[in-house]
Amino acid sequence: MARKPESATRSISARLALLFGLVAFVSLSVVGISLQWVLRHEMARHQAEQIQGRTEDLRYMLNHGRPDGLAARAMAKIEALSPADERNRYWMWSPDPAYLYGQDLQQALDATRGKTGVVDLYVRGRHMKLQAVDLPAQGGRPELRLIVGVDVAPFAQTLRSFRWALMVVTLLGALVLAALGYWVARMGLMPVRRMSEEAHRIEPGNRAQRLDVSALPHELSDLGGSLNAALERLDSAYHQLAAFNDNVAHELRTPLANLIGQTQVALSRERDGVHLREVLQSNLEELERLRSIVADMLFLARAEQGARAQDLVQVSLAAEVAKTLEFMDLLLEEGGMQVQVQGDAQALVQTALFRRALINLLHNAIQHSAAGSQIMVQIETGAQHASVAILNPGPVIPAEHLPRLFDRFYRIEKSRANSGESHGLGLAIVKAVALMHEGQVFASSSQGQTRVGFQVRLAMAALPKG
Repeated sequence: MARKPESATRSISARLALLFGLVAFVSLSVVGISLQWVLRHEMARHQAEQIQGRTEDLRYMLNHGRPDGLAARAMAKIEALSPADERNRYWMWSPDPAYLYGQDLQQALDATRGKTGVVDLYVRGRHMKLQAVDLPAQGGRPELRLIVGVDVAPFAQTLRSFRWALMVVTLLGALVLAALGYWVARMGLMPVRRMSEEAHRIEPGNRAQRLDVSALPHELSDLGGSLNAALERLDSAYHQLAAFNDNVAHELRTPLANLIGQTQVALSRERDGVHLREVLQSNLEELERLRSIVADMLFLARAEQGARAQDLVQVSLAAEVAKTLEFMDLLLEEGGMQVQVQGDAQALVQTALFRRALINLLHNAIQHSAAGSQIMVQIETGAQHASVAILNPGPVIPAEHLPRLFDRFYRIEKSRANSGESHGLGLAIVKAVALMHEGQVFASSSQGQTRVGFQVRLAMAALPKG
């Protein structure tokens, strides 16, 4: 059988690869966001330290320098510290005009008025971080306010570069991990692929072939064992179906052959009305048998498709057994047999089905018991079910036959010596009736007694409480 090409949406390897990529993307994104948060706070701390350092240098000079020419020396130092690109800027304000310094002084004063710590200022298209220090008058120097600013642009550019690099690394990392995940998944699922190829080689011509579970990993050994068990069941069902077809052909061939033979004989020469009536009567019996076989097979087919008993009523099983024995009184009398009933139970049954199963069991017991035998009907109550069992004397049935007594067309006598008396569906119908009443069948044989029966559900009033 040709293997179908893998679909990307149905491939386990592809799904695992996508999951690996998604997990990697989420994980790397979380790490990247965390690193970006750390970097932003570290850069803010670095800006504050940079501003603090420049402020301390000028404050020390202004506090400890000689008063004469102090303003000029301070401005000269500011000019030396200020680069041409104005990334670092300084402002001074004092009542003494000699200490006034810096463009946009008023904006800087407004931004820092009444505030402590680092503040933001947008001036001349630049985003600056400012910090102001108030110096009281000292040693001939007037009071003044010193403001130091640092341009944020380099730090922002660094943060943007880090963010773009992080995005690229995250995407590439997710793709790489997805590819590695696909490779790992393909390697990890190789036993599944081999098991699938081995299963594809199992065909009707080699149904006995099974999967080699010894070579499978521990996680797949149970699956392989389950598949082998399923193949065993399918093989068994195939054999049963083949046997069923053979049995159906045999059961239908005999009455059809009788019908054809009797009709051919009747047509071979002129017959009187009495003889033709006898032929028609015999043909009618064969047709009735054919109709019975077909009806029973249709009933079993409905039961196997999950049909359940309908119109359940609460009845006394002993009373139903008594009614069935009255119906079979003539057959029992011909065999000189007696039936003894033990026990009783209230159960929910469909009476027509229950009596049909009971008739089949009694007919089976009568057929396999010697004349004058005593048959016993035992009615027992369990936790959820009531059981009805028929005990009849006779040869012990070998243990290997007991599990198959309820199979369709199964007979212990391979020669079908009694096929004219029954068509081998009686006990199969008993099993179907039990299943339709949520019960099961059972059979045992020992010490010259054979016990065959079935279960039905107890009535609600008879169920244990709690």
